[in-house]
Amino acid sequence: MNTLSRCVLLLCVHLSVWSQITAQDLPGNMCIAYNIKVPDSSKDNWDVMAVSPDGKIKYNVSNHPDVAWTYYAYKSRLFFISDRDTCYRCYFLYETDAEGKRIRKVSDLRLEDSWMSSRFDGREMIVSARLGQDTRYQLFLIDLATGAYRQISKDTSAKFTDPSFSPDGKSLVCSVKKDKRSRKTHEELYIVNIDNGSLTQLTTYPANNISANDFGFKASAARWHPSGEYISYVSKQDGFTGIFGVTPDGKKQWPIMHSNQFHDGWHDWSPDGNWLCFDRTDKNEKQYHIMLMDLRSKQITQITDVSVKTQLSPVFLQK
Repeated sequence: MNTLSRCVLLLCVHLSVWSQITAQDLPGNMCIAYNIKVPDSSKDNWDVMAVSPDGKIKYNVSNHPDVAWTYYAYKSRLFFISDRDTCYRCYFLYETDAEGKRIRKVSDLRLEDSWMSSRFDGREMIVSARLGQDTRYQLFLIDLATGAYRQISKDTSAKFTDPSFSPDGKSLVCSVKKDKRSRKTHEELYIVNIDNGSLTQLTTYPANNISANDFGFKASAARWHPSGEYISYVSKQDGFTGIFGVTPDGKKQWPIMHSNQFHDGWHDWSPDGNWLCFDRTDKNEKQYHIMLMDLRSKQITQITDVSVKTQLSPVFLQK
């Protein structure tokens, strides 16, 4: 395994604000964007926040009474799904800058609640989306300049979620539940052939695991490590949700972040691969935090406070 590079967090603000942070505090001029459930507001209000790596600077990016969730950032471009200006939880793709000042709707394609990824220097995005009531949880490629899209998955009886491109954009991994209507099956990670939609299975959840019949992710929210050497994903095993790794050929799997004290879940890698940001909660799920780990030293830092209970799905964003 090659040496993992540095990673720091996303979402930037005015130069006057960021000048308060030293280069040592903010390696790579990055910050972390994440999602919060806004308490004591509208019926279901989720906002996208940003925080500096040391947790000292925090601000609201989306600041809108909608359901807004970010699942991806490319350099200084932050992407999020939102139901603003449409029906409740009818999601569409939006893009904004790090300060949330220039928000635009990217496409008229209705999205599922899913992670996403881009390739070709941020020109093309892979999403899980729907066409009407019958075609659900299918993979589509969106041209981020025009909003045009095309479907690439072929099996409409299956559920495709959380797609992620390899660093070179040539391979695609995602969670696939082969029969989306069955309660007896669960998702696994697959490599998807972008040209013909064929699938190659990567993970096989251990049937004898004590969490096999529990509610929770079995193989979801995959993120390709920037080295291209492995894929990280979220799985509930032995009673706790954790972050696991698998090689692109599926021959090797291992725990990256898994314990019997915390649930560690949605996560993102810094562009250099040296840092991992993830959300964590106690076993009773009383409080969620955004965490930052230096892969070289294994040091883990909590960068959020308890002012908000639900803080999820961090992504790295460049200034």
